[in-house]
Amino acid sequence: MEFKKVAVIGAGVMGIGVTVDLVFHDMEVVLVDNSKDSLEHARAEIQKNIRFAPLLYKDAPKLPLEEVMDRITFTLDMKDIKDCEFVVENVTEDWEIKKAVYKELDQICKPEVCFGVDTSCLSITKVAGVTNRPDRVIGIHFMNPSYLKPVVEVMRGFHTSEECIDLSKQLLGQMNKEAIIVNDFPGFVSNRSSHIFMNEAIWTLQDGVATPEQIDNIFKKCFGHKMGPLETADLIGLDTVMHSLDVLYESYQDSKFRCCPLLRKLVDAGHLGRKSGKGIYEYNK
Repeated sequence: MEFKKVAVIGAGVMGIGVTVDLVFHDMEVVLVDNSKDSLEHARAEIQKNIRFAPLLYKDAPKLPLEEVMDRITFTLDMKDIKDCEFVVENVTEDWEIKKAVYKELDQICKPEVCFGVDTSCLSITKVAGVTNRPDRVIGIHFMNPSYLKPVVEVMRGFHTSEECIDLSKQLLGQMNKEAIIVNDFPGFVSNRSSHIFMNEAIWTLQDGVATPEQIDNIFKKCFGHKMGPLETADLIGLDTVMHSLDVLYESYQDSKFRCCPLLRKLVDAGHLGRKSGKGIYEYNK
């Protein structure tokens, strides 16, 4: 099948990026959030992305802004996704919130619709367990910004069916992305490794070993990374990084995932990274 209409749940950083990516590839999107302010912010950020993406993304469509924006429905009402053919969920990494969302999705969506869990660390099998369609729940970990990343980490839950995997690969294929299928363990491959980098970089900052710029430049200039770990943490959102580390620590009971106190302090202070204008670095909003 060819997907024409996809639901994106959560209008945060990842929800914005995935929405832009989908509309760039000729799909309609219903973007749902429980906050009117978040939806208005998402609308402005999506418009900004559509304007400037062609400078970074050679395959970005050269279409009038209004035409691209007409493909997106911004809504506070989850019932507006009832006709969508696939769901990508991006809400905050809080189990109680996610559990409630999936119970609602299960009641609204058609039985054949697959749920893509865009999570950093939470168990896909655990999410599937609160639905009546565990065979149609799969992890789809988009990287940020989605439209610039050609590969997606896809996580097979305990009950995920081959049909669900094939449908997910079809959706990603329409987005010109390769799916790398991995198994369901907290943090999977990417975040189980990357969050150690980010957390340890913040520990070195807390210990006064180096400045943020020095830490990031070592990763960029010595290891060839496009972004340093502190820049990456700011881009993802320091609160998201902190929550993911807490899930990893709870899951493995391994001290290597213990959240740096400086990271928790910055989150408590409201310094969340790019989305708040200040994190490790300061930004012009």
